[in-house]
Amino acid sequence: MAIISDFHEEEKQEEKKTSSKKDVDVDVVAPNKGNGLDLEKYSWTQTLNEASINVPLPLGTKSRFVVCDLKKNRVRIGLKGEVPIVDGELFDNIKVNECFWSIEDENMLTVLLTKQKQMKWWKYLVKGEPQVDTQKTEPEPSRLSDLDPETRKTVEKMMFDQQRKQMGLPTSDEMEKQDMLNKLMAQHPGMDFSRPKSF
Repeated sequence: MAIISDFHEEEKQEEKKTSSKKDVDVDVVAPNKGNGLDLEKYSWTQTLNEASINVPLPLGTKSRFVVCDLKKNRVRIGLKGEVPIVDGELFDNIKVNECFWSIEDENMLTVLLTKQKQMKWWKYLVKGEPQVDTQKTEPEPSRLSDLDPETRKTVEKMMFDQQRKQMGLPTSDEMEKQDMLNKLMAQHPGMDFSRPKSF
């Protein structure tokens, strides 16, 4: 009987663990097509470098009626004299000087936020809202031409070396060492290079 009660006790504890996991995951949801979330009053999307907020406005809204207060770690967006539509602490800091907003088609406020820490997915836009399941985010396809020259050169070298290894051929570093050895052998034909000593 003791074995059975121990078994039931283990089952109860396992249920507690899974139910507490569910409680933690309640607010974690799959991202929208833009790797953000569609919420009741606004939606947001993101790339690894930027976050974009879209707030529907009454048709014909002019910029002078819009409140868009951006600070390095807070945002407040809405219409003058009304309760803010987006208001709170951001997931992470932004570069305020590189952010801007505009009204499109006289009924959509678009706010572009440049992330302080690039190459990082935000789990939420404003503290307290549901969290994005960052395991399901899809980075935008990048091209070598989008990279800065130094990074591009490094990536191209890595790709070249990987191809060479797959074909069983020497990598660029190994080829460079062999060239240096060949030059040394040509400059010193009388030396024996069959048993080089390591330093």
